[in-house]
Amino acid sequence: MCSTGIGDSVCRGCKRFAHEVINWNGYTEEQKQIVDWRLADFLSTCMRNRFVVTDSSLLDWQLQVQQVRFNPAHDSYGRLFALLKAGASQIQSPEKYGFSIHLKWRDQSLLALREEVDREFWSLSVAHYERYLATPICLQPKDIPCLQPLTSARYSNFYPVEHPTPGLPLL
Repeated sequence: MCSTGIGDSVCRGCKRFAHEVINWNGYTEEQKQIVDWRLADFLSTCMRNRFVVTDSSLLDWQLQVQQVRFNPAHDSYGRLFALLKAGASQIQSPEKYGFSIHLKWRDQSLLALREEVDREFWSLSVAHYERYLATPICLQPKDIPCLQPLTSARYSNFYPVEHPTPGLPLL
């Protein structure tokens, strides 16, 4: 169940904003990709705070062997999160999966770390929503970015970061 249906401005599951959840089926593929880029960037940021991907080829091999579903457009940190979602409690030796845990966090279980990353990911999405979208409507709709069509040009103004997947063109 989507938590935006019970009043959250950001879904606790997928981390999309309420208006994105509501309008998702009407979005173009480009608009959906822009939302996915933002979410992938936020997730990667949160994962990098606790983990280091030491061997992305080994990580990808483990994802295939373990038959873990993941988005191939996401960077190695997004793929690591997919692995932890599927089996954090079963991984005993992170180095056998191509990652390590930052020293500060090594006393915590992978399950606890995954849950902390998920909370941080949601908090970052909420902060972004509150900073850029949850503003009082005191201007005309044409002056409010969230009421304008979602385009790659608008994306680059709000999220001036490189796409997390090398080789894919920026819109």
